[in-house]
Amino acid sequence: MTIRWSRRIATVTAASLALPLTAAAAGADPRTPPDPAPPTFTDVEVHDPSLVTTEAGEHWVFGSHLAAAKTDDFVQWEQTANHVTPDNPLFEDVTTELAETFEWAETDTLWAADVHRLESDGRYYMYYNACEGSSPRSALGVAVADDVDGPYEDLGIILRSGHREGEGPAEDGTTYDAHVHPNAVDPDTFYDAEGDLWMVYGSFSGGIFILAMDEETGLPEPGQGYGTHLVGGNHSRIEGPAMMYDPDTEYYYLFTSFGGLTADEGYNMRVMRSTSPDGPYEDAAGDPMSEVRSDPDLPIFDDASIEGAGTKLMGNYLFQREVGDPGEGIGDGRVSPGHNTVHRDPETGQMLLIFHSRFPQQGERHQVRVREMRMNADGWPVVAPYRYAGGHDATSFLRKQVVGDYRFVVHDKAITPEIREATTVTLHQDGSVSGTVDGRWRLSDQNRLHLRVDGAEYDGVVSREWDPTGQRWITTFSVVGDQGVPLWGSALEPMTDQEIVDAVVADLDLPTADAVVADLELPTTGTHGATVAWTSSAPDVVAPTGEVTRPGADDGDATVTLTAEVTSGDVTATTTFAVTVPAEPEPGLVARYAFDGDLASTGDAATGTVTGTRVDTTGGQVSYTDGAHGQGLVLDGSSGVRLPDGLITGHDYSVSLWLAPEARTPFTTAFFGARDTTSWTSLLPQAGWGEGNSLLWSGTDPYYDGDLGTRLPLGEWSHVAYTVAAGEVTIYLDGEVVHTGSDFPDVFTTADGVFALGVNWWDAPYRGAVDDLQVYLGALDADQVAAVGAGEVAEL
Repeated sequence: MTIRWSRRIATVTAASLALPLTAAAAGADPRTPPDPAPPTFTDVEVHDPSLVTTEAGEHWVFGSHLAAAKTDDFVQWEQTANHVTPDNPLFEDVTTELAETFEWAETDTLWAADVHRLESDGRYYMYYNACEGSSPRSALGVAVADDVDGPYEDLGIILRSGHREGEGPAEDGTTYDAHVHPNAVDPDTFYDAEGDLWMVYGSFSGGIFILAMDEETGLPEPGQGYGTHLVGGNHSRIEGPAMMYDPDTEYYYLFTSFGGLTADEGYNMRVMRSTSPDGPYEDAAGDPMSEVRSDPDLPIFDDASIEGAGTKLMGNYLFQREVGDPGEGIGDGRVSPGHNTVHRDPETGQMLLIFHSRFPQQGERHQVRVREMRMNADGWPVVAPYRYAGGHDATSFLRKQVVGDYRFVVHDKAITPEIREATTVTLHQDGSVSGTVDGRWRLSDQNRLHLRVDGAEYDGVVSREWDPTGQRWITTFSVVGDQGVPLWGSALEPMTDQEIVDAVVADLDLPTADAVVADLELPTTGTHGATVAWTSSAPDVVAPTGEVTRPGADDGDATVTLTAEVTSGDVTATTTFAVTVPAEPEPGLVARYAFDGDLASTGDAATGTVTGTRVDTTGGQVSYTDGAHGQGLVLDGSSGVRLPDGLITGHDYSVSLWLAPEARTPFTTAFFGARDTTSWTSLLPQAGWGEGNSLLWSGTDPYYDGDLGTRLPLGEWSHVAYTVAAGEVTIYLDGEVVHTGSDFPDVFTTADGVFALGVNWWDAPYRGAVDDLQVYLGALDADQVAAVGAGEVAEL
């Protein structure tokens, strides 16, 4: 590899790559404490978390699907329960104990449980709620336990919504109207400053409501109907209320989530405040929240009429890692973060925002996340740009410690699936701001930061946060303006042009250079705004923009040299990569696993190997039973089968298999294939959202949901096949087309993809039988799918 540097007419050799990267020290304040040790995180899945703290100081979150987890420090978590099944430890048998609730709601889906310890008797009250999800027909009830981890004993339904004609009046004695009446889900109980108990609740439909509660019984005070309306209506997408009282500001803060919860629906968190728990509430602009509702003349779930409301805390964003930045991966970001709960330490006043989040390029995968919040000078909470890592004692910053370049994220008020990526701004020593925005900045009152950019005023704080990408403590800022728009900054390490180009050249890599089978992503930018320009020795095979055209089967493999020119300021260097583009293979059968007593494959594909509960673990076991054809493989819910790496490569392929699930759990995979942990496809017997149908799901950006329109039956064989041809996908169920679509993600762009049956890197393993897995290069037609389903091998 040849590397050539130039500074106008100067030439620098590749030996400079061996020099350490140096940066001008920002200048430490002797009053500022040293950075803590690096944190160690353990993560859990609790959708729609709600917090309760025990007398012993242990923190628990409860959420949808009867999930629960606990922590002592908000950094390391332990999962304690998940999924609505008879063996969930929170109930003796939830499926029978909440039968009345499930009957009314016409579903066994439990949403957003809230557990609260009442001071009257010291017991734990779980406010559970069931709702199918596509209608406001819901039942909200309460159960009680002596211990936070249960078992809980049902006390019955306390609110119903979605009454139909002939079922009697709604809770307020009138005919139920989903435009004005609430959906009885998403409860949050809390004590006010006077010690009185309340419950705020609601989702979409008629909006968010609040009820006065009887502290002795844990039930609503009689005669309130649905309570007092606070915000929302006409099916506006506002839900997940959570309340926090701050004795310093003497405000009640009502947190809600706007938008839809899935990764393509723009979930985001907002806050409003009032001097009274039952309102009225307003946002940073002073607008009354009781008037916020969707326009009834616009389509249902219209967002345009509500997206300007509330003080925004966080939406979709990415502090993307540029080439040459420290660390690995795409960077740190969140997708559809929402349905939060809040912890305010009564002794220290520390505030934590606890929520669930999805992640860029990872589809519907979600986990609990925690952020520290601080009040700005105007009494509005601002959220730290990075996850809580145990806290940092730094409360005082010198001006010179804040000066520098920052990754800069603007959380605008739009409700959108688009991810707001970071740009770059500089806070200069003279108080000016340049880069993406222009303006002024000043530091006051220790860690207080004030920005005036593009004519708007913002106030917030400077803090030290743990950057998970760079694996280091860095300086950040978080501010919010009087229109409720937050801005975040994440400090970049100071670097010279020479150091920038050094870092970009050293970091440039083409992970598919040995066998390029699909388009390449050739980076055009690097750290600190460096540019990367590409040229190709064979642009008809690999274009300078990365498009790949594979040679025909008769033309043989092609070798292409790609040259990258990296520039920062007046420093330039070039580096080259040799890549091989294999010729297109002939279509046909790649592998067939008949599972007639073993895991062997016909053809050249390797024999499968047994895994444990995840695709990269061992220790499981498999057995065999009567199959759709001959024998079939049995997976027991704690094991899977790792298939050979690189089983599928390219744009066009087909997968066929028989499935007989014995249980269905959300996100569990039957057949899994991945380029890496951020780009994969998964055949799910049951989705974890919507109606829970079986799904061919791709977790890359943009991700794809291929809905089969039904759930695979339990204990019965079903034939599932799908074909992909240059982004066009067709799914067959028992020989019938059940889904077609375009723009299916191009996942298998390397020759070393990971493939498995029954397991992935994250979710509960599949429990049931699998038979006659056939994988093809090329797309099968309907007749060929029928032949494969009959146990034959298709000829392409």
